[in-house]
Amino acid sequence: MSHFTILVNEHDAGKRLDMVVASSISDCSRSLSASLIRNGKILVHGVLKKPGYHVRKGDKICGLIPSPEPVLFEPEPIEINIIYEDEHLIVINKQPGLVVHPAPGHYRGTLVNGLLYHCPGLKEMGEKLRHGIVHRLDKNTSGALVVAKNEVAHNNLALQFKSRKIKKKYLAIVHGKTESDSGAISLPIGRHPIDRKKMSTISRKTRSAETSWKVVERFCDATLLEINLKTGRTHQIRVHCSAINHPVLGDSVYCGRKTLKKLLPGVAISDIIKVVPRQMLHAWQLEFTHPVTKISMSFEAPIPQDIEKLIKALRLLQQPEGLQAGL
Repeated sequence: MSHFTILVNEHDAGKRLDMVVASSISDCSRSLSASLIRNGKILVHGVLKKPGYHVRKGDKICGLIPSPEPVLFEPEPIEINIIYEDEHLIVINKQPGLVVHPAPGHYRGTLVNGLLYHCPGLKEMGEKLRHGIVHRLDKNTSGALVVAKNEVAHNNLALQFKSRKIKKKYLAIVHGKTESDSGAISLPIGRHPIDRKKMSTISRKTRSAETSWKVVERFCDATLLEINLKTGRTHQIRVHCSAINHPVLGDSVYCGRKTLKKLLPGVAISDIIKVVPRQMLHAWQLEFTHPVTKISMSFEAPIPQDIEKLIKALRLLQQPEGLQAGL
């Protein structure tokens, strides 16, 4: 059990009880907080309230979050695009739409399930539920990902990530035209103060984050960027690009379909979804030192078809006949 106490301040006064709990407790969704409130696990001044109760300044919220039940993960024959593999590690070109590791409510169909099928001897290492995973990519981000096969490789790769010795380059198609050909973004990132599923540069608790970028190609109202990460915060590229008013195209969390309609006027939203089915972000290159042989290794994940298709469509739209034909 995880016990907690929240003293409502002036900023949160008037908000729903379930929202205040969800925004204050890490890894507690609004639906979970509402369920716990209904079941009497969360009280206000020792009194049972409804999830929709509007808290007041000075309210003392006390409760507990039950520990999750242990879960056994089954191997699944999920297709894995392997770039490189040896007895210590495996480098994968992750397809978009694939969740990297299991999480509460999502224990099947993940990369970990596929790895357990491909590598029967893979054991749980590092953080719980993350067999060999030393870094991750968002569900709808494609590209290169390295996974450790044993403790030695896991510990060494984790140290390389922590000391920022691993180099990662991404490709992203962002909305709008950048004023310069290159730049750097140094804005701290933390959990969004209202929406706990989002990250933000205006959070109360933040960690430093650095992103550098340069233009690869310009389009009518979009830009293809090569992006380098100096840190590895959750949603870092997506949050930083949105913060400088150049959100990643197709990012339903930090960009939205209205931005796409502005980019492609006169094109049906159904056609836009076909061309931009997910965030146009790809982990392009990955470089690190082999944890055992100490040899420098670099890998490149080919640009996926959906991003290639969008690039071709954007090039066509720059031509007068392309603007008339649409997509």
